[in-house]
Amino acid sequence: MQLDTVRAVVTGGVSGLGLAVASHIIDHGGKAVLLDINDEKGAAAVTALGSDNALYLRTDVTDEASVEENLGRAQDFLGVLNVAINCAGILGAGRVLGRTGPMPLSGFQTTVMVNLVGSFNVAKAAAARMQDTPPGVDGERGVIVNTASIAAFEGQIGQAAYSASKGGVVGMTLPMAREMARFGIRVMTVAPGIFWTPMVDTMPPEVQESLSASIPFPSRLGQPDEFARMVAFIIENSYLNGETIRLDGATRLAPK
Repeated sequence: MQLDTVRAVVTGGVSGLGLAVASHIIDHGGKAVLLDINDEKGAAAVTALGSDNALYLRTDVTDEASVEENLGRAQDFLGVLNVAINCAGILGAGRVLGRTGPMPLSGFQTTVMVNLVGSFNVAKAAAARMQDTPPGVDGERGVIVNTASIAAFEGQIGQAAYSASKGGVVGMTLPMAREMARFGIRVMTVAPGIFWTPMVDTMPPEVQESLSASIPFPSRLGQPDEFARMVAFIIENSYLNGETIRLDGATRLAPK
């Protein structure tokens, strides 16, 4: 699939990795609908990207009805829906046994709901619409790209909930790809390492430097545009399917 034919929904699309992906798609002739819950950033993103090519829809990815309704609105704007990119997520840090006692179950549930259930919710709703898209080369009708994390493989202390949620994203990639094959829909996942996001901006300089030094090569944080280019490569390469790609500068997370 060529980028100028991409008609995408991007969750977490108004900042960080999601905004970088949407910007890259639009810069190369595609269109994108940004699904997020920050109205102010959503309006700013549409202004920057252009209202002819971008639309913001306030969407809670854990709400089945909201996702279904807004994917319908997105398809009306795009004309056709052929790409869905899940970038929405939360950290959900916390020890299983902390200083004040066990982690509240609600904290674990919230992290899993947003990162894993939210990704599944958007993916299945998008696939339901993609199955009716006219087939392209190789019979391809759509591409779904989920975002996991290297914490899915080397979760650190305090990341039990986060790692479980991202491990779930990795785990559902292959079975979803196998199931969607008969519809001509590919399913892929990217597992980024430590990337420069708005959250990192709030960290002290010494913490930022320490994070950069922990990455073998290149010894710096990943740039959102590098993530966006990886997603674009997945979209364009139709033989990529059912796999999780690490994008991490050879980082392997230590226990803490």
